[in-house]
Amino acid sequence: MILMAKKSSKAGSVSVKVFRVIGKITKPNYKTDFQKEVRAVKPEDAVETVYKDIGSKHKAKRFQIKVTEVKEISPDEVRSPLIRKLTLGEGESVK
Repeated sequence: MILMAKKSSKAGSVSVKVFRVIGKITKPNYKTDFQKEVRAVKPEDAVETVYKDIGSKHKAKRFQIKVTEVKEISPDEVRSPLIRKLTLGEGESVK
């Protein structure tokens, strides 16, 4: 028997926002602060992305990563050239 996925009846578009996530990594031999900009739909998704990225790059477990602040920022406040280009589009130049 084949099960078909039912499509959602809501035809609304989802807006992707830019979040700045600030926190600390505390490992036995490595302690540092971090600030990362990510594109996400909700703040919870932004935190998950940060856990995933920092965990893979620094081999840090989730309990070693402390997120202290998550805030939505405007496209003008974005510092990362890649995030800026993805957010503003091809017409904007990357600094």
